[in-house]
Amino acid sequence: MADASDEQANKEDYADFEARVKRTIYIDQLSPQVTSQVIKAALEQCANVVNTEFIVNYTIPYDIPAAALVELDNESQAKAAVNLMNDFPFIIGGMPRPVRAVYAKPEMFRDRPRKPGLKFEISWVKQGDPEHDGMVKLKGLAKRQEAENMALIKTQLEAENVLAAQQQETLDANYKKFDILENIMQNGNIKNLAQHYKVKLADD
Repeated sequence: MADASDEQANKEDYADFEARVKRTIYIDQLSPQVTSQVIKAALEQCANVVNTEFIVNYTIPYDIPAAALVELDNESQAKAAVNLMNDFPFIIGGMPRPVRAVYAKPEMFRDRPRKPGLKFEISWVKQGDPEHDGMVKLKGLAKRQEAENMALIKTQLEAENVLAAQQQETLDANYKKFDILENIMQNGNIKNLAQHYKVKLADD
């Protein structure tokens, strides 16, 4: 009787979890300086943020952009937020590259409950067992994938730095232009500049 009630409770917990997954989005390319309040303010035009869980990768020795699971009020808000970030360049926290957003998946959640009816079987595989050679190959493939992933991340970070430098150069150039214009206006040289370029002012 207890097993049946436990299984029913597990089904209810998983149903609630599935509903939470549907109203949650996954965002990456976030600046490490971004906080939950920054995300809430960025999304308030289309959704209300209920909870934000940041996902930190401690296995990579790089200061890579962070990712987050962002729970919203409902599924329609999740759809609106994903569409907004995919249809337009959406920058949060000053990162030079726009953030990316997708719908969350159950395997992204650390606190996901056990799926009803799912059972696990664990066994040790030792040399000489039929599965041993296959496990050795899988281990080798995992190491190769890790090395390729590290190389990809390094390339991505280099591209981010180049893009950030280009954007900073553009910002500096625009700042100098506005600074020059402000000095001209303050010093009363606007009429001389207009005469030089043969431009008529409104009060001429």
